[in-house]
Amino acid sequence: MDASDRSTARRMWELTERFHACFYLEAEPRETAAAAGLKGFWMTYFASRAAPMGAIGADAAEAVFFYFAPSRVRRALPDAWSLTDPAAVLDARYRGVDAVLRRRYGDRLDDPGITEAAALVRAAVDGGRPLGKPLFAGWAGLPWPDEPHLQLWHGCTVLREHRSGAHVIALADAELDGCEAVVSHVAVDAAPADWIGGEAGWTPDEAAAARERLAVRGWVEASGRATAAGRAGRAAIEERTDRLDRAPWDHLGAARTERLVELLTPVVDLLPPDDQLDWQHHYGPNTFD
Repeated sequence: MDASDRSTARRMWELTERFHACFYLEAEPRETAAAAGLKGFWMTYFASRAAPMGAIGADAAEAVFFYFAPSRVRRALPDAWSLTDPAAVLDARYRGVDAVLRRRYGDRLDDPGITEAAALVRAAVDGGRPLGKPLFAGWAGLPWPDEPHLQLWHGCTVLREHRSGAHVIALADAELDGCEAVVSHVAVDAAPADWIGGEAGWTPDEAAAARERLAVRGWVEASGRATAAGRAGRAAIEERTDRLDRAPWDHLGAARTERLVELLTPVVDLLPPDDQLDWQHHYGPNTFD
């Protein structure tokens, strides 16, 4: 796998992830999730991602959501399934996304380019490899929506979970646990330090213990900054993730992949930039209220 292969996998992940992420960052999906019985951002997050796999319990959820602190996962699952069921969660998810896209794009959803992009994303999904990627397998096994804009969102979601599964495989192969994975990511300046607790949910004591383990391994200094070995280790994880995420784009082929970039880039550019989003609203203390 050469550098161009790696850059293609990474570029397509960034593009499809951006379109997929409107579900987490806009108001309508939170409203439809609440109407379905879910409580707060994190319960919605875990239940909606896991729903294609059925009403999974805490142990399975911890394995699937390896990056997150078990305490955060267990506050959401399996309690969500006492409030609603996976079919209702999926219905709420698509209704919420439909509302977001109709508000954001209006008549642009009738553009033939949306239909063409949806077909290309579907072709890329056909090339995905489900082995070791349970969330990808679950989402890929769902029926495709009828409307082209929802097909496009669904396909980007399936491809996002292909990448997520590839990354978990790469992290596990590097023998990192969930907290070490997050702490080492921050150590190489790939994420802000407040993501350790704010997004992933690890406590300061858990993060400190992870830093100690990484220091023994030679990956971080006492300050928590990555060593040369730590940076090399994280680079190898990213390279392996790109390699494991390559199959959909190999299947689609270079010409059709570039066409998808042409079609999807202006669509994504109409979404608000990440730095304009109020992440504290999502990750604050009352996310389960």
